[in-house]
Amino acid sequence: MTTGPPPREALTLDGPAGRIEALLDTPPGTLAPAVGVVCHPHPQHQGTMLNKVVHTLCRALGDLGIPAVRFNFRGVGASEGAYADGIGETGDALAVAAWARQRFPGADLWLAGFSFGAAVAIRAAVATPCRQLISVAPPVARMASLLGDASPSCPWLLVQGTADEVVPAADVEAWAQGRSPPPDLVLLPDVDHFFHGRLTLLRDTIIGRVVRPGAR
Repeated sequence: MTTGPPPREALTLDGPAGRIEALLDTPPGTLAPAVGVVCHPHPQHQGTMLNKVVHTLCRALGDLGIPAVRFNFRGVGASEGAYADGIGETGDALAVAAWARQRFPGADLWLAGFSFGAAVAIRAAVATPCRQLISVAPPVARMASLLGDASPSCPWLLVQGTADEVVPAADVEAWAQGRSPPPDLVLLPDVDHFFHGRLTLLRDTIIGRVVRPGAR
């Protein structure tokens, strides 16, 4: 009798700065033809892969039948290395994405991230083939030099709370309008940066707006 993969698997992956600590969440049943890589908030502001918004992103992917790997950027938790201004962290994300493609051959890559992690995911989506990008509250003003004129060509969902006290919604809206092609921008009324009490709304928004796995 064979058994399926564990619902959650602790991983140690190889990255450009050394070992990367990661968790793989595999939903039960038939898997969608995709795999997600989820990036966490700022390493210098207590951001880790256990952040509740990151967890919600993984749950949304799981509800779509997509395995999701979250990981700690260099210098966070058991991941080796030191903070590298978003540039090194993009390298971390790309290394995890390469591992995910090997673990799930033929699966489309989905990239997702929250806050700092959203900016990293945007950069990664420009650097590697990506089927779906999900950006939650990207700090477009604070990380303007890192993002530059990045405009991923894949389907791109951008979710932003209008009551965000860290990332002003007006900045995100103006920045999104300057992308070509622009993302599918969803503004959630009265939602703050950390989605306090609104995580279910975030999950439902993601599930309802992304390109369904396997769709062409």
